[in-house]
Amino acid sequence: MPAVPGGPLRLGHTARLAVLVTAVAMGGVAVAAPAVPSSAAACNGYVGLTFDDGPTGSTTTLLNVLRNNGARATMFNIGQNVQNNRSVAQAQVAAGMWVGNHSWNHAHMASMTQAQMQSDLSQTSSAIQSATGVRPQLFRPPYGETNSTLQSVASSLGMRQVIWDVDSQDWNGASVSAIVSAAGRLQNGQVILMHDGIQNTRDAIPQIMANLSSRNPCPGMISPSTGRAVAPDGGGNPTTPPPGGGTCTATATYPNVWGDRYNTSVTVSGASTWTVVVGLTSPQCVSTTWNGTFSWDSGGTVMTVRSNGSGNTFGFTTMMNGNSGARPQIRSCTAS
Repeated sequence: MPAVPGGPLRLGHTARLAVLVTAVAMGGVAVAAPAVPSSAAACNGYVGLTFDDGPTGSTTTLLNVLRNNGARATMFNIGQNVQNNRSVAQAQVAAGMWVGNHSWNHAHMASMTQAQMQSDLSQTSSAIQSATGVRPQLFRPPYGETNSTLQSVASSLGMRQVIWDVDSQDWNGASVSAIVSAAGRLQNGQVILMHDGIQNTRDAIPQIMANLSSRNPCPGMISPSTGRAVAPDGGGNPTTPPPGGGTCTATATYPNVWGDRYNTSVTVSGASTWTVVVGLTSPQCVSTTWNGTFSWDSGGTVMTVRSNGSGNTFGFTTMMNGNSGARPQIRSCTAS
């Protein structure tokens, strides 16, 4: 874990933070570092705050907002942005943030060849390591688009693929209140998608942290082993659900396809209780589900399915709504 000014920051949000506006300068970029709180309440679970597409010209402002509000986050960086903003990438680590790989230039990687994927991710990780001294252990595919080949390539480079449980929709012009509301749905171990460089997102952070304070989950790191949010030192989650358990495998088949809809059957192996995250492609939508407990993100394109005692196979019917070429993508499988 990177060094954090003032020591490891595991903040209980009920404690009042006295902010020490001290410049942590690296490569000419300064960020504000908070003082260690005089007391800290115990964290009731951990959530993963993530910001994609940096570093940008406003990353330093984002870092100051995060630090002033006692928050740590994972920054999924674009390789060419790191190459062009090395000092800002250094400042991310100096501010106590974690850094991940978000591809070289945000291309649609699922359509690449394996060799192209390998080159893209390797080049990005090398740029991040060169600038920050940290080799990424996490990878987020652009647009959340992935397949088994891309996951295998990321794994071969020592990275765990991380999508998200909650989409803030900040990329889609979401208001400050909408972003705050999305973050309010975070549960222990879950991860939210936000973006570097968006004013509404920065403005939402104080309210996000205030709402977390009322429930007492703390911002944590994302475990390279499970892809779930855990304590900043990598410790386990104290509560459930969803658990920070081991891995499992979810395999999708499409036994029935009609002109306007199709069925998806998903079989889980390696665990008897599990959480599976499935990505849908708009404007397709799910009309019927069976053999699981289902929930959706605010955009209706990310579906989380939990075992409900009905066995290791679940399914759903998807209405094509004019998009006949897309099929759901299994994004993760986590054992309880």
